[in-house]
Amino acid sequence: MAAANPWDPASAPNGAGLVLGHLIASGMVNQEMLNMSKKTASCFVNFTRLQQITNIQAEIYQKNLEIELLKLEKDTADVVHPFFLAQKCHTLQSMNNHLEAVLKEKRSLRQRLLKPMCQENLPIEAVYHRYMVHLLELAVTFIERLETHLETIRNIPHLAANLKKMNQALAKMDILVTETEELAENILKWRKQQNEVSSCIPKILAEESYLYKHDIIMPPLPFSSKVHVQTINAK
Repeated sequence: MAAANPWDPASAPNGAGLVLGHLIASGMVNQEMLNMSKKTASCFVNFTRLQQITNIQAEIYQKNLEIELLKLEKDTADVVHPFFLAQKCHTLQSMNNHLEAVLKEKRSLRQRLLKPMCQENLPIEAVYHRYMVHLLELAVTFIERLETHLETIRNIPHLAANLKKMNQALAKMDILVTETEELAENILKWRKQQNEVSSCIPKILAEESYLYKHDIIMPPLPFSSKVHVQTINAK
């Protein structure tokens, strides 16, 4: 229970209250003067604010320190965090168990490694048989084309030279195609001329026969053969 204010006239009467009441009744002290006496001095208000600012700054410093600790914990979580440490311990334990098993079966493993692997069957579950068939087909195809692939890889450094040679070969092929076309045109012209000459030969023979019968000598035609010309001269 809070103690009674000795300066409050409404509280229980005491010596201070009686004196204060007597002063108020005589007019020496009024209510305004009493209210002013209750106000806190400005210097104490500044002290209070300064204390609040100090407390806030201390709280901010504490929060910043906690934030730095959280950042450090985040950066080193994979090293110091219990969850990650448990995972690493589990992995190391699994590796340790595997190494222990290998050391226990070292002799049998060495014998298996020394033993040739031909004419042995690998146990494969039935659900994977179709995939193994496809895998074997791919392996056979790869082995068949292995030499071609290796030759392609060997030719990669000489690719520029090969392309240059190919361009030269294509240019020569174009020249040969042009010459072949010209030769084909000449052959067609020659064949046409030969057909024309062949068609004229029977007429020439008939005329020569007619002239021979009537003893008429005609100058040789420009397209007549030397044999015909010599025969006529002989006659």
